[in-house]
Amino acid sequence: MKEAGYVYILTNPSFKEDWVKIGKSSRPVDIRSKELDNTAVPLPFEIYATLKTAKYNEVEKLIHKTIDRLTDLRIRQNREFFNVAPAKALDILKDISTTLDDAEIDEVYLGEHRKKTTHINESVDDNVKKQQRPRFKFSMINIQIGETITFIPTGIEVKVADDDKVEYQGRLYKLSPFVGTFMPKDRQNNSGAYQGAKYFSYKGEILDDIRTKMEANE
Repeated sequence: MKEAGYVYILTNPSFKEDWVKIGKSSRPVDIRSKELDNTAVPLPFEIYATLKTAKYNEVEKLIHKTIDRLTDLRIRQNREFFNVAPAKALDILKDISTTLDDAEIDEVYLGEHRKKTTHINESVDDNVKKQQRPRFKFSMINIQIGETITFIPTGIEVKVADDDKVEYQGRLYKLSPFVGTFMPKDRQNNSGAYQGAKYFSYKGEILDDIRTKMEANE
């Protein structure tokens, strides 16, 4: 039987809001996304969702063709970039997955509440929350632009540059891509997806813990 591969939806903080890259890989997507992080792209790619199947070549072609049929959404005809909302691309991927016997979708963008489905989208995780927790913002915990936070695994100090970005060595990063880029190899997870606020501290306290306490007091 043919080995399974992946069809992926990637986003990038340096892209327009509704730009995505939709491609395929025979290897884990976190490896592929890191290969795409080069001087041609200002910021690292973020994995939005993946579909694992032995028919990944066919699925990639089909999702490209489906989006092309909707309208002229491909940014360049010979490239894998599309002017479509990530959620819309995922809906199409889910529709295609219902025709496959071995489809496994991983909604990586949900972070710790990520949803994994198999075959005809039967839920594997019954504990997935119906409401997605909003993406972390520094303003949620009253951290101001210009303040310093610490990347816990290595002790690197970075400066808050925007409500959801930090500056390090002249480059801007969102927290999760920063973790994926600078996490020591012996502490990396298999998916390459991280909830960034769990890996940074402010005045000795983990950002996600600060957020949880503030949410509890609301």
